[in-house]
Amino acid sequence: MNVCSFFSSPIGLGHVTRDIAIVNNFENISTNFITGSSATKILKKLNYNVQDVYDPPTFIIENGTLKNPAKWLWNYYQYYRDCKNISQEILQKDKPNLVISDEDFASLTIAQEMKIPTILITDVLETHFTKGIASFIEKKMNKSMQEIIKKCEIVIIPENGEEQDNIKRVGPIVRQTDLTRDELRKKFSFEKNTIVISIGGTNAGLFLIEKALEVISKINQDLEVVVVSGPAVNKKFENIKNLGFVDNLHELIFAADLIISLAGKSTIDEANAYGTPAIFIPIKGHFEQEDNAKRQGFVFDDINRLEKLILEKLEAKRNPINTDGAKVASKIIQKLMN
Repeated sequence: MNVCSFFSSPIGLGHVTRDIAIVNNFENISTNFITGSSATKILKKLNYNVQDVYDPPTFIIENGTLKNPAKWLWNYYQYYRDCKNISQEILQKDKPNLVISDEDFASLTIAQEMKIPTILITDVLETHFTKGIASFIEKKMNKSMQEIIKKCEIVIIPENGEEQDNIKRVGPIVRQTDLTRDELRKKFSFEKNTIVISIGGTNAGLFLIEKALEVISKINQDLEVVVVSGPAVNKKFENIKNLGFVDNLHELIFAADLIISLAGKSTIDEANAYGTPAIFIPIKGHFEQEDNAKRQGFVFDDINRLEKLILEKLEAKRNPINTDGAKVASKIIQKLMN
């Protein structure tokens, strides 16, 4: 049997959830996940083989704004160096047939040095966190990233578009469910118009939960509110359904009438795939989230008009988008391994 080491970035939960969607389609491939933080919890909960070895730096968020991105970038560089040492030890021991990385560039560097075939799954081909003097360091890191990308056998991007060089655009990668929406609503006991508020695997979106609950409390409608606060937020919220950390957010998104979330790519893709009306508020200053939100028609300042947006979206029609991104990505990987 072919063996692959799957290094999944533990910064948020979006990486690992789409990786699960891909691995669910594997045949005759033994997969060992390497990650850390909240990503480990979701994999263990689903009984995947996983090594909990990464400890990523956290974003500093104040009032929804990313603070001191230059410091975060420096911490990320230190984290990257630690990950190189960790991945070297793992790869020397496991000797896999293939290394798949979801935005974990340290493992790609080591695998390429060891002549192990590599596949990268990524949303971004360069970063734009910093300005001024710090941007020179980021440009240097981006140049190194470009070199790693070029050496990959395949780069899988979860969006629609044309292939170029080693880049394969496969469309959104989302988890599937065998249950209908009505079955899911019954499973979760959703009887009223239901709003799900989700912020992913960190506490960076606490500001969004608090603001959304404040606004919803003033809306004169009989609504059910479900908060998926994730594994990093211990705060309990009154008069709503607290689900905390779940491993099936895609099912909750499908069952909901509205999702309010940070602008992570995987949550956006799942909401679009299931046709659930959604509001995406990005972390201010987080270039990737701001770009994701902009493509969906949102900006950070929309947090100040949440009431209007919520009322509009509760009236919106569902418009599901068919996507085979997970199956296409899986076939690409299978083909390379055979």
